[in-house]
Amino acid sequence: MNLRRCSSGRNVMMQIFPLALFFLFTIQSCQKDKVFVPISNPPIGNSGVSVDLTQVPYAKLSDYGFFKIPMKNQVPVDGVLPYGLASSLFTDYALKKRFVWMPQGNKATYSGDHEILEFPIGSVLIKTFYYNNVQPNDETKILETRIMILKSTGWIFAEYVWNDEQTEAYLDMEGSYKNISWQQGGVTKSTNYRIPSETECMTCHKDNNQPIPIGTKPQNMNFDYAYSDGTSNQLSKWIQAGFLENNLPSSIVSSINYMDESYPLRLRLRSYLDVNCAHCHRENSHCSYRPLRLAFSETINSQNMGICIEPDEQISSQAQLIEIIVPGNVQKSMMHFRLNSTAENNRMPLLGRTIVHEEGVQLLKDFINSISTCD
Repeated sequence: MNLRRCSSGRNVMMQIFPLALFFLFTIQSCQKDKVFVPISNPPIGNSGVSVDLTQVPYAKLSDYGFFKIPMKNQVPVDGVLPYGLASSLFTDYALKKRFVWMPQGNKATYSGDHEILEFPIGSVLIKTFYYNNVQPNDETKILETRIMILKSTGWIFAEYVWNDEQTEAYLDMEGSYKNISWQQGGVTKSTNYRIPSETECMTCHKDNNQPIPIGTKPQNMNFDYAYSDGTSNQLSKWIQAGFLENNLPSSIVSSINYMDESYPLRLRLRSYLDVNCAHCHRENSHCSYRPLRLAFSETINSQNMGICIEPDEQISSQAQLIEIIVPGNVQKSMMHFRLNSTAENNRMPLLGRTIVHEEGVQLLKDFINSISTCD
């Protein structure tokens, strides 16, 4: 079976290659073909994980049994599957590890390239935030693990803050700060890292004021992931592991890694805006009153990206910012100003960062300088 990963959205024919004993899976990108042999292992079991929907969220992260001991190594038990996204949300340069767990015998369902997978009741999404090369001892330090659990009444948040000993993480929904310094590219960086409150989680993770996940869309997951038993396309792996119904189309319009300079600037920026901004800049969300529509599926339209569009709100001290994106003029572009600001009343995104994402700002700058028209 061929599943073409194509950012242009062109339809691709499904081809079947019979072999003597098994089928050859080919996951194709627009740039190159990647070949995988399906694994005949049975679906992953639950292996002692405890998710009692009448009792969660638990007081301690260890109560769920998601990870082998010591938990700080973040090695999942059988039944907990690691995953990643093509592009990752910037959170003051914190690194992330993502995992998913579902009750055995239950599967998520595809409902669209750009739609959140439809998860079964009892599903858990797990995301751990950490830094490498933390000073003064040049060590790895985990700050928080965020969990979303799907109950019959909808998704709930559970925020776990790790202790200094890195032996346990405790439920804390009030929000807090952690001062941290780390080495990155030979430079020491530091931030007063914000661990969000439940209210802050809801600001970004909502649709019609109901909590939802953000990243688990087929468009963001249709790429190769290095599992402990070998590299595989994630969507194929989820199907093989019994986590996803095998109802995918033959082609998926996919976002890409915005750091990959082999892709066009526009495609890279669209992928960046999708993962960093679209959760608020879309219908029925926190910033739906603003003109931007920054989901990957919507930024095919240049106006939705803000190109040649007047901002709905002016900044009194920045009269030169005449449009959200001014072709060829970074200094007059509101989006560049907001991404390059750390002031709470000016910066974009509103939450999730306290320092400037230098690589993201440079990507936007390069894109603005590359265009000369509103198209």
